[in-house]
Amino acid sequence: MIIIYIIVVLYGFSLLMILLYSLSQLSLLINYLRAKHTANFPLVILHENELPLVTIQLPVYNEKYVMERLLNCVSSTSYPRHKLQIQVLDDSTDDSLTTNEAQVAALKATGLQIVHVHRTNRTDYKAGALKEGLDTATGEFIAIFDADFLPEPEWLRTTVSQFTQPDIGVVQTRWGHINRGYSYLTKTQAFALDAHFTLEQAGRNAGGHFINFNGTAGIWRKSCIIDAGNWKGDTLTEDLDLSYRAQLKKWKFKFLENVVAPAELPVVISAARSQQFRWNKGGAENFIKLMPTIFRAKDIPLATKFHSVFHLINSTMFFFILMVSVLSIPMLYIKNNYVHFDYWFSINSFFIVSTLILFCCHWVVYKTLHGNGVQNFVKYISMFFTFFTIALGFSLHNSLAVAEAYRGKKTPFIRTPKFNIQLNSDSWKGNSYLTKKLSLNVLIEICLWIYFGFGLFSAYRVDDFTMIPFHLMLFIGFGYVIFLSLKSEVSH
Repeated sequence: MIIIYIIVVLYGFSLLMILLYSLSQLSLLINYLRAKHTANFPLVILHENELPLVTIQLPVYNEKYVMERLLNCVSSTSYPRHKLQIQVLDDSTDDSLTTNEAQVAALKATGLQIVHVHRTNRTDYKAGALKEGLDTATGEFIAIFDADFLPEPEWLRTTVSQFTQPDIGVVQTRWGHINRGYSYLTKTQAFALDAHFTLEQAGRNAGGHFINFNGTAGIWRKSCIIDAGNWKGDTLTEDLDLSYRAQLKKWKFKFLENVVAPAELPVVISAARSQQFRWNKGGAENFIKLMPTIFRAKDIPLATKFHSVFHLINSTMFFFILMVSVLSIPMLYIKNNYVHFDYWFSINSFFIVSTLILFCCHWVVYKTLHGNGVQNFVKYISMFFTFFTIALGFSLHNSLAVAEAYRGKKTPFIRTPKFNIQLNSDSWKGNSYLTKKLSLNVLIEICLWIYFGFGLFSAYRVDDFTMIPFHLMLFIGFGYVIFLSLKSEVSH
């Protein structure tokens, strides 16, 4: 009986954490909708004579497929050349280093103030490159773009003009997706990122809570970076770390929902895995690092502390989702063999309520970006459950990333391979940066896929079909992730 009580308690606690997280999302939605009803003034753009000196930093590492595209795009900015410096912070170790140097030299010959900075070691990875570049940056403001981004020519003029007050330290813009429709994988990633920016970033910003610079497509006040303690490489998400340290020192962040920086989404499962692993592990590392300071701070409102907790444990939700998923099958048997555990029905309702809240929150995001109407709502329903199903398939992978963070295990910064994929007809096959071996995680995922198949069979065995939809999504989600992993391996 002890083991049964342990299962019920763990299951109930995990469902409670998921419910609290969904309530935090609902609170952000309310903030977002309130802000929408306020006056929406057009963005002020400074006159050319008023524009400050700006440095654009491009931290890159082995990006031979997208560097020409990136440099052509950034060099086409409408910002006055005499007020602009571009730093290519190149840690590359392959043949892209030589071609990058040549491209930078060609652009420099046109009169563009662009420099190629190469480090012989990758100390602190991206954080180290940004920090070293800052030493020679001439700009009062620092814009940062990863290699897969393609900012519009007016992006820099627009963003730098929004530092209307001296305490604004960062202006962050929304990410766009140039290859959203390439596959179910890219559609799911775009769906999740749209929710992060349109709901979470905008909602936190509207409520006066802490938000984060997203590592790219944003611009910093240089003095803010220095005052906050500069870039540090002790977590895998240096952007989240510096963002919180800056806001703890009273710097303000500004999110521009209507300014979009297009970017390329990972099209291969291994690339999506590496990105998800870094983001989720880094989030948990920052929770460990920053939460004691946030809890002790007496000048931070309770609501901001609440949202900071769920911001920083966002990735830990995958652990609770995995816990609910794995324990749902034993719970099915407990419910049908021990009558005095009937109260688990009320616990299980937490998951239904959480799903309904998230469904409503994501619908507001979807209709904001794609429009209202019955046809779009039907498309949304399909997209929401596709997203939900594939997210369940990633739950083991992301939970292992979080577990590594809480164990204190340090791992290197693994970059996300880029592909230069813009059209559905473009191919990623032959990309030399892709990993060519299956991880142990895939074998565990196969075991879980079989386990959730057993969960579907169990419904018939105990004549209880209440968990069939959940187990079916788990079975399909893990099957899809496994299929893509095996497919990408064969395609090499």
